[in-house]
Amino acid sequence: MSENLKRINKFLSEVGYCSRREADKLIDAGRVTINGEIPEMGTKISPTDEVHVDGKRIENNKEEFVYLAFNKPVGIVCTTDTRVEKDNIIDFINYPKRVFPIGRLDKPSEGLILLTDDGDIVNKILRASNNHEKEYIVTVDKPISQTFLIRMSGGIYLKDLEKTTKKCEVKRIGSQTFSIILTQGLNRQIRRMCEYLTYEVETLKRVRIMNIPLDIPVGEYRELTSEEFKELNTLLEGSDKTYNQNKKHNR
Repeated sequence: MSENLKRINKFLSEVGYCSRREADKLIDAGRVTINGEIPEMGTKISPTDEVHVDGKRIENNKEEFVYLAFNKPVGIVCTTDTRVEKDNIIDFINYPKRVFPIGRLDKPSEGLILLTDDGDIVNKILRASNNHEKEYIVTVDKPISQTFLIRMSGGIYLKDLEKTTKKCEVKRIGSQTFSIILTQGLNRQIRRMCEYLTYEVETLKRVRIMNIPLDIPVGEYRELTSEEFKELNTLLEGSDKTYNQNKKHNR
């Protein structure tokens, strides 16, 4: 029997309701019940247990997973809590199946973000230790110095986060514009790094996540191609779960 037990957050991610991180938030907020009872964090369930979120029964009736690339406009918030934030990514996309974003992109930022209903792949992509690349184009409020480029690429200690950023690749592409490739996802990382060096970010656009490029107009999305998905799986090798699916271009 114990072999069939799984943590409630893993169940909610596997059925495509949300990521494990979001599931933990729902559990902590008391919005999840198992057989009518509010569970503790880490509670395991069996196939016969009834799970509800906000009173709605959650069942494992998944078909194939969805993987989307979306060009997020400035002003849209990467949250699945549509009750709290009116300018949320879920309502904006209005996809016919429930999906959720992989990671975040700040409200003032724009560019590529991936969405899916596959909770396990979310966890693999978000693991900073996997060194998955994310590339950004950033414009700041004054000319970029050589010292700025060296210090940005060498790692900066962010006092409020009590962390030092990993070394990264930074290139000047204009007098006030640079590209940066990160392999970690600290909160407002690029903006905090620039602020430390007395620069203010004016525009920030994510143009690549791993092998997925930003190649669609602002506000539109498409499904990953079969080639992109195959390469993504290759980059994620060593993680717990991969899939072989044929993907077609959406729009």
